[in-house]
Amino acid sequence: MLENIDLSMSVKNGEYKENIKSLEEELGELQRHAWELKIPIILVFEGWHSSGMAEDINSFILPLDPRGYDFHTMARPCYEEAMKPFLWRFWTKIPVEGKIAIFDRSWYSRAIIEKFGKEGSEEALEKCLKEINYFERQLAVDGCLILKFFLHISEKEQKERFKKIRKDNIPLILDEYEGVGGGELDFIHEYGKYLPVVEKVLEMTDFPHSPWTIVEANDRKFATLKIISTVIQVVRGHIEKVTRTPGQQTIKYLDVSTSKFLDLNGSLLEKVDLSKTLPFDEYKESKKQCQNKLRELQYELFRQKRSLVIVFEGMDAAGKGGDIHRLVQELNPRLYRVLPVGAPNDIEKAHHYLWRFLEGMPKAGHMTIYDRSWYGRVLVERIEGLCSDDEWKRAYREINEFEEILTNSGTIVLKFWLQIDRDTQLERFESRKADPRKQWKITPEDWRNRERWVDYVDAAEEILQKTSTSYAPWIVVEANDKYYSRIKVLKTVAETLERELKS
Repeated sequence: MLENIDLSMSVKNGEYKENIKSLEEELGELQRHAWELKIPIILVFEGWHSSGMAEDINSFILPLDPRGYDFHTMARPCYEEAMKPFLWRFWTKIPVEGKIAIFDRSWYSRAIIEKFGKEGSEEALEKCLKEINYFERQLAVDGCLILKFFLHISEKEQKERFKKIRKDNIPLILDEYEGVGGGELDFIHEYGKYLPVVEKVLEMTDFPHSPWTIVEANDRKFATLKIISTVIQVVRGHIEKVTRTPGQQTIKYLDVSTSKFLDLNGSLLEKVDLSKTLPFDEYKESKKQCQNKLRELQYELFRQKRSLVIVFEGMDAAGKGGDIHRLVQELNPRLYRVLPVGAPNDIEKAHHYLWRFLEGMPKAGHMTIYDRSWYGRVLVERIEGLCSDDEWKRAYREINEFEEILTNSGTIVLKFWLQIDRDTQLERFESRKADPRKQWKITPEDWRNRERWVDYVDAAEEILQKTSTSYAPWIVVEANDKYYSRIKVLKTVAETLERELKS
């Protein structure tokens, strides 16, 4: 593919000067318009080393208002990044609504270096590219405009530029290459070895929502004009699309994975036996045994550098807090976090809804326990009309992909749905209301949500059916009896860790 690109494309100096000023002015106007419309934009710059990326990026950002963009140079991961899933470091840098994020190298260079270059595995690279496709599509359907540029030069041109760099004693600025003996340096010099790899990456990740633009970069002025004019054309077209009136919006997003099929299995939650109980003496003994076991397994998790994510969801007053308290009671607090999830703040609302959960993802050897989670998109946000139908319907697939990415990185994912009946919920509400020490646990919102019990049960049924996967299954916990619920959670976590950590 790249071998057929015409690298003789060039522009004369006079033609460049004639066009660049008007292009820069229009680019600045479009940036301000996109900010007003709250359109987040991601620009990815990739290419061969010495292809002129630094110069072209600089020419691109000069006309921009620096308050409206963030610039990221993606080098070797730091310690914290290396201990998290591959895409974590990129999720944390996605732009807020209206801003531009410019990536000088990106997840693509890192995928090639870390998956193909270091592991020498095409299979690992392909799996990583699949995750990247998930990542980009999720951002695109959420309204993010993604433009990707690959600056292409010939091998001969690259060698000539390397000679000039050495002659002028210009250092390689990216810190990932300083002091590295071999390894990542191969990506700079072995053009022939990496040409088919780069072509494979471009072919596997070129989609209408995140297309690649190949930039003929043997002539730097031509490359600059092509980049700026392409951005102008795409951003202008996107603005025209999003500002159409509802009557002009003829194409609607459809996620076939959420189509409604006849349910031949009946209600999952109706089949749950909520009469299960556990005597206090048995509960007390089992709790002690399970907690001691979990303390040992926590250290084994740390030794094996595996991470654990536990999600707790369920009806209000189902006992999530009590179960979590018993789960962590004997654990080392240096190795776990409990994150209660409430309504998103203004900054979180200005990002993709999954963005706010990335900060809490555990590094290798640690665990994070979410008291409510990303499933709020298909529960409270769906029921209370806090997101559109298209947004919550496509969230099932996005959540499955998100959890697949976690498990691909070695993270163990456990999800508990705590189920109680309506009478039990009322008893617990009344008990909290009557106890001055527990009144803080009951809010007007809890009573309001109770009035929509059927809606929440229906939504829960759909969640369990559409997001229980082989790699991140749901465990329904019979929670009318708190003792039974707590022991089931403790035993399930212990048994899962024993199975996953078995050498």
